[in-house]
Amino acid sequence: MGHPVERESGEEAVSELPPGQRLQRGWPVTHYGPVPKFRPERWEFRVFGATADGEKRCWNHDEITALPYASVLADLHCVTKFSMLGAEWGGIPARTILEIAPPAASVTHVMVWAEYGFSSNLRLSDFAAERTIFATHKDGELLTAEHGFPLRLVVPHLYAWKGPKWVRGIEYMTADRRGFWEERGYHNIGDPWSEQRYSYQEEPGDGPEL
Repeated sequence: MGHPVERESGEEAVSELPPGQRLQRGWPVTHYGPVPKFRPERWEFRVFGATADGEKRCWNHDEITALPYASVLADLHCVTKFSMLGAEWGGIPARTILEIAPPAASVTHVMVWAEYGFSSNLRLSDFAAERTIFATHKDGELLTAEHGFPLRLVVPHLYAWKGPKWVRGIEYMTADRRGFWEERGYHNIGDPWSEQRYSYQEEPGDGPEL
């Protein structure tokens, strides 16, 4: 049965579970490694790599949270086979970052960097999707540390590992490069509707050689 997730022009869009997923009530905590301690005086968000002007951009926590706030209603599909439907995510749209710190014309991919050197690679088109958002809130409440405070990326149309918790920056890339889990056997693209869970399922062109 479908679940309402967003309304556009007065119409209700309906979401269904991708294949192999089960509906999750509540929000389990899943992550690798310890929960980082937030130190606002040391925290910064960086955009670097192949920027349009060749310069790196940095924001401290006050500056990043002062950027225009938006919210989207979107699902979260975990590769461990649970799906949370119709959550409201609030924060900074990825498109906002692309506008104020644009990539060079040759950029094809983005590496999302998080605490402890964790990373996840995305095609630029996935990063620039309308509902990709750097979330600070869920359902009107500030994220907890366990769920990614102060900033986590949500990419609703891909498996949730593609949106890391505790994000600290993005790197614009002119060629694809695998991130943390992609180097360890997870699918380079991660489309839940095609059940792209593991690297052995990849087709030619889905990603760099392991």
